[in-house]
Amino acid sequence: MNDKRPAQLRFPRLRWRSIPVDGRITRYAVGGLGQHVLFLHGWGVGGRAYARPLEQLVRMGVRVYAPALPGFGGTASLPVEQRTLAGYARWVGHFADAIELPRPVTLVGHSFGGGVAIETAHDLPDLAGRLVLVNSIGGSAWTDGRGVPRALRERPLWDWGLHLQADLLLGRQLTRVMPVILRDAVPNVLRNPTAVWEVAHLARSADLAPELAALAERRLPIFVVWSKRDTVIPESTMLSLQTALGDPQTITVPGGHIWLMSDPHAFGEVITNVICEPSAGHDGTAPPAAEQSWRSMM
Repeated sequence: MNDKRPAQLRFPRLRWRSIPVDGRITRYAVGGLGQHVLFLHGWGVGGRAYARPLEQLVRMGVRVYAPALPGFGGTASLPVEQRTLAGYARWVGHFADAIELPRPVTLVGHSFGGGVAIETAHDLPDLAGRLVLVNSIGGSAWTDGRGVPRALRERPLWDWGLHLQADLLLGRQLTRVMPVILRDAVPNVLRNPTAVWEVAHLARSADLAPELAALAERRLPIFVVWSKRDTVIPESTMLSLQTALGDPQTITVPGGHIWLMSDPHAFGEVITNVICEPSAGHDGTAPPAAEQSWRSMM
C-alpha cells in the first residue's frame, strides 16, 4: 500500500549532531532513509551551506551523512602535521567508524571535498562502493588567461578567488546562494583563518593523478559531474581529471561551480540516478540506460 503521508513525515529530516572523532568535537548532518551517501563539502564552508541539496536527497529516499570537515562548520581542526589530503581522508575514516557508518557507501565530494573523497576512496578501499566527483579538484592542468596550458600548482590564489566571486554573482545565485554561503563561510574565516587558507593551498596544489589512476585500475565505479559554466574548476582541469581516470562515466549539467546549491532538484536527480544505475561493466563503460538518463541533464 502506498504511503500517502507528506515526505517530511515519511523520511527523517536532516538534523545536526555532534560526536567526538579522535578526541575532538565534530559536527555533522544526518537524515533520510535508503541507500547511504557520505557527502563531503567544498572549501570555506561547512555542511550547512548545502542544506537544500542534502534535504532534496532526503526527500528522494536517500540516507545522508554530511560531516563538517576539520576546521569548518564547528568541527575542530586537524593537528598541523595532519593537514594534508591524506590526513583529511584518514579523518573521514575515523568519522565513519565513530558514527558506525555501514560500508560500503556512495561517497560524494564537491570541489575540495571531491579531492578528499578521491584520497579517501584510494586509502580506504572498503569505505566507497562508488565515487561521485562533483566539480572536483584533483586534475593536474589549468589553462591561463592567454590559453596556455600550465600545471595546476601554478594557478595563483587570486585567480581562484576571482572566478569564485564571479560564480557567486551568476543569476539567481546572487540572491539565493550567496547569503547561505556567507552565513557559513564568514564564521569559518573568523574562527579559523589559518585552516581556511591552508585548505585553499591544498586545493590549489592538488594533483591526484596517481590516486585516480589507481582507482581506475581497481575498477571502482566513478562518476565525474561537471557544470558547463564552472570557471573555478575549469574545463581543462576537469579534462585532466578524466584523463587520469581513463574515460570515466561523465555527467554534464548546466550552471556554475555551485550549481547544486542553486538547483537542488537537479543534484538530487544526478545522485539518485547514479545510485539506481548498475555499476559499470568490466570494460569500464556505462550501461546504455545510464547514458540516456544523464544526457537529459545536458
